[in-house]
Amino acid sequence: MLLKKRIPMKYVLGKIKVEIVLVLAYTILFEIFHHYFINLPVDIPIAIPTMIGTIISLLLAFKSNQAYDRWWEARIVWGAVVNDSRTLIRQVLTFYKDPDFSVEANEFKENFAKRQIAWCYSLGQALRNKDAIKPLTGLMSEEEIKYVKNHQNVPNAILMLHARDLRNAKNEKRINMYQQVEIDNTLSRLCDEMGKCERIKNTIFPTTYSMYIRLTLCLFILLLPFGLTSVLSWFAIPLITAIGAAFFLIERMAIHLQDPFENRPTDTPVTTIANTIEKNIRQMLNEYQSEFDILKEFDLENEPKKVDSNAYFVL
Repeated sequence: MLLKKRIPMKYVLGKIKVEIVLVLAYTILFEIFHHYFINLPVDIPIAIPTMIGTIISLLLAFKSNQAYDRWWEARIVWGAVVNDSRTLIRQVLTFYKDPDFSVEANEFKENFAKRQIAWCYSLGQALRNKDAIKPLTGLMSEEEIKYVKNHQNVPNAILMLHARDLRNAKNEKRINMYQQVEIDNTLSRLCDEMGKCERIKNTIFPTTYSMYIRLTLCLFILLLPFGLTSVLSWFAIPLITAIGAAFFLIERMAIHLQDPFENRPTDTPVTTIANTIEKNIRQMLNEYQSEFDILKEFDLENEPKKVDSNAYFVL
């Protein structure tokens, strides 16, 4: 994601360098042929390119709005992922009963939290068509990684592992039925958010719409020199190039925004968001571990000392 306030002009123009070169070459060739090889008048009313430009402006405005809506919806969904991930770990840490301060319970909570971190990274990688297994190393056990490798949808398989551990905790009476329902509701929201991201990813913006805009834009560029050459002469070259660059930039911006999971600088920053979730969850774990160690030490210090049944007192 672009984090700088001032985007380099080289980066901006680099996205349309081919279009700029073609427009510049066309306008130069047009002026050369018009002044040196063609003596017939080739002027057309400037109102014709103006009308086409107005149509293009309306089409580009509509496409830009629709593309931004897709980008913003993706950002809203990932904002919900942040909230529900925090909620899930808070529920697991506070609901899970551990009166004996057992190592097993501590490992259960830690594994659950790390698996949720892995889910966030895996979902981001899957949406970008990259390896969704790679981020799991160090966060999940080898048995769990082997399990998710057998599934086409890796993030969904991780949610299945969450649900399995939740069921086992209910069977072991570590959580009650109401707590299980609450945690399962959080898992359901995470699953819904995953589905929304997949819908945005898999719903292709109508290609015919982009094709019509590009054809209309090319027609506009082709006709514009005919309406300006008699007025501006050679000065029409930089003006037409600048106008064409502006239209192509708006079109390219809309193309980038309409696909927020394509691993571009303008995408929704899913990796950065997942990193924020990891920091939050690890902080929650550290606070829990500190509290766990304090309570365990306090419990050991105040534990009643056992008296040997064979001991006796001499009065």
